[in-house]
Amino acid sequence: MPELPEVEVSRLGISPHLIGHQITQIIIRQPQLRWPVPIEIQQAVGLTINNIRRRAKYLLLDTDNGSIILHLGMSGKLRVIDAKTPLQKHDHIDIVLDSGACLRFNDPRRFGACLWQPQTSNEQDNALLKHLGPEPLSDDFDQQRLFNLSRGKSVAVKNFIMDNKVVVGVGNIYANEALFFTGIDPRKAAGKVSKKKYQQLTEQIKIVLAKAIQQGGTTLKDFAQADGKPGYFAQQLQVYGRNGQKCYQCSALIESITIGQRNSFYCPACQR
Repeated sequence: MPELPEVEVSRLGISPHLIGHQITQIIIRQPQLRWPVPIEIQQAVGLTINNIRRRAKYLLLDTDNGSIILHLGMSGKLRVIDAKTPLQKHDHIDIVLDSGACLRFNDPRRFGACLWQPQTSNEQDNALLKHLGPEPLSDDFDQQRLFNLSRGKSVAVKNFIMDNKVVVGVGNIYANEALFFTGIDPRKAAGKVSKKKYQQLTEQIKIVLAKAIQQGGTTLKDFAQADGKPGYFAQQLQVYGRNGQKCYQCSALIESITIGQRNSFYCPACQR
């Protein structure tokens, strides 16, 4: 599924085309996504998009009266196109602008979401947002937080850093990569990782995610940037998806195991 860098790249891609423009129409072709698209979403018609924010993997299109909340789910894709562009299969939602363009949401598996948060509602009261941990690229995410929350935890460190209550947006691909660069076995109990290693892990999470955003997001089967071009960070992945191939660092064979129902990749020589 699209991970934090892919969502951030989408935000960066669509923002110049949407911010400052008025919403003239919202067309809902398929209201049954992960959650039903609320009729209240039509309150955004006639309003100007003032800003586009990302919180974890949610995109928030802010207006004076509230925010449209979008989530790409497993296979969602956003494109900014001419509103008259012929429809493709699974084009479920159009947010049409006064410029004649529209933000088109395509989602084959329908695990994405399009919701409405009124201006009067506090984000801390939003069931989807209120329990989220800090953003990984913010100053609120540091090694002390990881170390403190990990004490006494027997859960695998990979699952620990993928917990959105601990830190948001460290998905499967980038968890694998950050643990590799830190030399930590993904199966190791979170409570057994030293404070020094958590300092290194915090730094690597920030580096790996920032690099992915800079380079356009990882190439995934179901992901493309807003302009339709795929990301290309996948070319630089060190362990993810490389089961049975030689480690670039030591030439040992990359191994794959299942942790928390997700494929996990690591170098048995480099990671301990």
